[in-house]
Amino acid sequence: MVIALHPANPNILYVATNDYIYKSRDEGQTWENLSQGMTFSRVISMAVDPAYPAIVYAGTKGDAVYKSYDGGQRWVSQRIGLDSTVVTSVVNQFVFDPFDSRRLFVATTMGIFASENGGETWQKRMDGMKEVLMVVTLALDATQPTTMYAGTSGGVYKSVNGAARWEKVNDGLVSPDILESSRALGVTAIHVDPHATGRLYAATLKGLYKSTDRAQSWTRLAQSLPDQMISTMVLDRSVAGVIYVASREGVHKSDDGGTTWKAVNRGLASLNIRSLVQSPTDPKTLYAGTNGSGLYRSRDSGGTWVSMPPVRPAS
Repeated sequence: MVIALHPANPNILYVATNDYIYKSRDEGQTWENLSQGMTFSRVISMAVDPAYPAIVYAGTKGDAVYKSYDGGQRWVSQRIGLDSTVVTSVVNQFVFDPFDSRRLFVATTMGIFASENGGETWQKRMDGMKEVLMVVTLALDATQPTTMYAGTSGGVYKSVNGAARWEKVNDGLVSPDILESSRALGVTAIHVDPHATGRLYAATLKGLYKSTDRAQSWTRLAQSLPDQMISTMVLDRSVAGVIYVASREGVHKSDDGGTTWKAVNRGLASLNIRSLVQSPTDPKTLYAGTNGSGLYRSRDSGGTWVSMPPVRPAS
């Protein structure tokens, strides 16, 4: 389950299931099917334009990128410049330039692509990534938007020139004897800490890592977590040091930058968490998408979770 939230209106949210995209205009009480104009390819990622929220992007498994100009009512294909191989790959994530939302990047299983015109055309940006193709996640430093980080099947890469050139930054993240392996470590999420210059967190299939020097070196964290295969991560934008991670063992929270952790799963019927997002309008509100028991919401920073109405069109 993929969750995308409107940047200013808490009533509007989008959810993609294995079958369709749905939209709610009443904070998840009822849903509308929004798949007109799309193929039946599974939607893997979604993003709402932060400057023009009527514009929504959907990344698929097997049919590249779609864009809607009217809040998801109609969709058009956006694949010019995407390699033909991308049509058979997976679009994992969208990232916007914070100063120009028409400038965006996608992470795909066939590499990184950039657009300067709102997705109308794309250019591949893989210079320096000889060892990998599969890019799972991207992070952009909001204070220096030309600085970017890519989480891949082979660790983390960094660019200081807007994805024109990448360098591997795996010191401490991947053991020295397998630094050259393209399958050394799967990075599932990477975030730049909004409260501390130069600090990053990388969630991987083998645990959580932290850097305090812009990814020049990494330190392992959270080895006490019951599941080290972390699927997603949220850094609280309102409170420094608060981190949420999700896995097959539910949601865990740290209040001290990753040193200590506690489970925050009260109310969840399934602990297999596939997606976790923080509300742009209320930092205490979180949404969790599960594998098997639907969508949940917490209004108290993960203290308790409430099951939301099933994601299907209102009758």
